[in-house]
Amino acid sequence: MLDADLQDETLPAVVERWLKALNEALDSGNEAALAACFADDCHWRDLVALTGEIITHSGAALAPALMARAASSGLQPLALEQARTPPQRQTRAGIAVIEAIVRFETAAGTGAGVVRLHDGDGERPTAYSLMTSLVTLHQAPPVRQSDGRDAAVPEIDAPNWLDARREEAAFSARDPDVLVVGGGHAGIVAAAEAKQLGLDVLIVDRMARIGDNWRLRYHSLKLHNQTPINEMPYLPFPRMWPAYIPKDKLANWLEAYVEALELNFWTRTSFEGATFDEATQRWSAALTLADGSTRTLAPAHIIMAASVSSVPRMPEIPTLDAFAGPVVHSSAFEGGHAWKGKAVAVLGVGTSAHDIAQDLEANGANVTMVQRRPSMVVSVEPGAQMYDAIYIGDGPPLADRDLVNASVPMALIKRVHKDITDQVRELDKPMLDGLKRAGFQLDFGEGGTGWPLKYRTRGGGYYFNIGCSELIIDGRIKLIQYADIAQFEPQGVRMRDGTEQRFDLVVAATGYYGQDHMVEMLFGPQVAARVGQVWGVDDAKQELANMWTRTPQQGLWFVGGAFSQARIYSKYLALQIKQDVLAA
Repeated sequence: MLDADLQDETLPAVVERWLKALNEALDSGNEAALAACFADDCHWRDLVALTGEIITHSGAALAPALMARAASSGLQPLALEQARTPPQRQTRAGIAVIEAIVRFETAAGTGAGVVRLHDGDGERPTAYSLMTSLVTLHQAPPVRQSDGRDAAVPEIDAPNWLDARREEAAFSARDPDVLVVGGGHAGIVAAAEAKQLGLDVLIVDRMARIGDNWRLRYHSLKLHNQTPINEMPYLPFPRMWPAYIPKDKLANWLEAYVEALELNFWTRTSFEGATFDEATQRWSAALTLADGSTRTLAPAHIIMAASVSSVPRMPEIPTLDAFAGPVVHSSAFEGGHAWKGKAVAVLGVGTSAHDIAQDLEANGANVTMVQRRPSMVVSVEPGAQMYDAIYIGDGPPLADRDLVNASVPMALIKRVHKDITDQVRELDKPMLDGLKRAGFQLDFGEGGTGWPLKYRTRGGGYYFNIGCSELIIDGRIKLIQYADIAQFEPQGVRMRDGTEQRFDLVVAATGYYGQDHMVEMLFGPQVAARVGQVWGVDDAKQELANMWTRTPQQGLWFVGGAFSQARIYSKYLALQIKQDVLAA
């Protein structure tokens, strides 16, 4: 709890008092006074506003970094934001804090941030965390819909809207500012944000139809987190939508979204690679078009949006090639309807593996899951949703929730998620005990931090239970450990105890390679070495590696992740690209 002096003040007054001390320290250049505004275990997360990148500074490194960046960015005094959610008392990772939204300006643009204050030295509050983020650029305000006052009377021979759209999307006589490779939700949202800043953007995707990256996945697939979490910018989901969105509904929405926002999108187009010309400061990007012809474009920026799960991973499993039946990756599995009465082995115990096994069992197949490593299992409700509780139910506007979400530094995320995971394990104890009795090997993430950190580091390794766990517990879906398999044989597997298990199909739900797997192939070894890690945690910056931020390779950017991550961070990526275009 806050001390008595702080409890006697209104929350805005407490925040204003802290802001006054912060602004005075920054204005005077007094680094010691600035450090006194923060607790010892403090964190400053900047989303492009002061540093031009996405980075977190912690502890003793915070004050000197903030002082230097405040000066170089032309930071003006921070003030309490009156037009957004007012300061509130919250408990984050067991710490009682006052959480407040602030606003500010720099030489580049306007900003918004979140500060969390807790007990200081008894005289004034100190900050446990501060986040600063860029909102708009002075030179490039967002493109907004006309209110009609500047509209001229249409001429009868004016270009037809559809003709104009086709000409714009053809790029017949120009190159895009930005080429987005990959037309899933991450690429589409990145393109939408870039267009809002007046950038000329083209999305290319190998699929035949917008949304096919969802539409063509296994038949039973639904999103496993609730609809409000997955909103896309500028066009909210209809209020009557289901809590969990089916894949085909989502695919159709992506198609409608692209049309509604007038995003330029080429389907059946393969990105074959690109080289960067230092003289022109542009890429030479090779494309193969739907008709088999080729086209070379010269964008200044390429956004790789081929997903965190980009290339199917078929690991080298000894003797698997001895199996005489079909072996398909989960990405190519079309559904269980064709396998009634057949014996199917599903390699893996992640989300796709569980969903496919459940679909097969529902269609009358005899299913065996093969576990190669421990995995986390959490109930889809309430367990999995507890990590995204900020988005569930009534509360502040989505933009404020996103800002608060983005304000949580990695160190605090780990503490919060450890607490949530402990709660979830207790809630799910009957299910987890049943899985242990069935031989399922469980883990709960690094340091017990749960599935979100698994996603940030591995892109998987967990399952939100929607019924498959009960099937395993009841024995309707069998489970064997890969370590107990001696070898694959033409008809199935031979176990180490000498018994045989016959299978008609093997589904390899063995995950995907990340985006860094494609960099060398598409951009060459020098660029791959220069860029380094993509996705996973960059410990030095305490952020995801090379995601939504400038990479060591000029003009090359990466996006991916969940719908909420795309919605929150793509605007910061677009702002960085716009800054580079303005500076060119």
